[in-house]
Amino acid sequence: MIENPLIRVLVADDHPVVREGLSAIVDVEDDITVVGQAWDGAEAMRQAHELRPDVVLMDLKMPNVDGVEAIERIRAELPHTHILVLTTYADEEYIMAGIRAGARGYLLKDASPDELVRAIRVAARGESLLQPTVAARVLDKLGEMMTAGESPPSESPPGIRLTAREREVLRLLASGARTRDVTEALFISERTVKTHVANAMQKLDANTRAEAVAKAIQLGLLSGDDQKPGFS
Repeated sequence: MIENPLIRVLVADDHPVVREGLSAIVDVEDDITVVGQAWDGAEAMRQAHELRPDVVLMDLKMPNVDGVEAIERIRAELPHTHILVLTTYADEEYIMAGIRAGARGYLLKDASPDELVRAIRVAARGESLLQPTVAARVLDKLGEMMTAGESPPSESPPGIRLTAREREVLRLLASGARTRDVTEALFISERTVKTHVANAMQKLDANTRAEAVAKAIQLGLLSGDDQKPGFS
């Protein structure tokens, strides 16, 4: 019997206690091993090249080279290494910056150990994940702007139109659902889910699922009484 290879993780954070704590949480899992720790973005890039981890847990605010630049460089040079942002910053600008840089997922440091471990496994598979509380905070921000009479910020071309099904799929992904969860919730095949995601990504000019979800939220495409999250 062939065992699945261990998921190799690099932890990048400028606080030693946080690095050690995250490493301790992750390293107890049978299928995950921490191969290195980095204290800034420059060291994260150096170790990523040397160790070739499957997943990098990346803080955004670090000295010398910040997390966003490190994500961009690592993703450009090591396309098989996936980045999972783990930070205290829930501001919409930070979320979008991390995802645009190429992060596969975005979690806050108040995430539970189970959420963190699950996110690492999702990222290692090349899938994307937005922590539900992150998506909720972006939606809250959008709601505040609309209440104040402001227009949602948009860096995508105007006139983007997602189908009802594409919105449903992205909404479920934003809530933390996996592809299998979406198939069960909407009673459609995995191939159909992937087709809807691919179409939405193309319309939103997004490179990853996480970026598609974040852009759809930012543009207000997932808001409205008829588009409330239906996954639990």
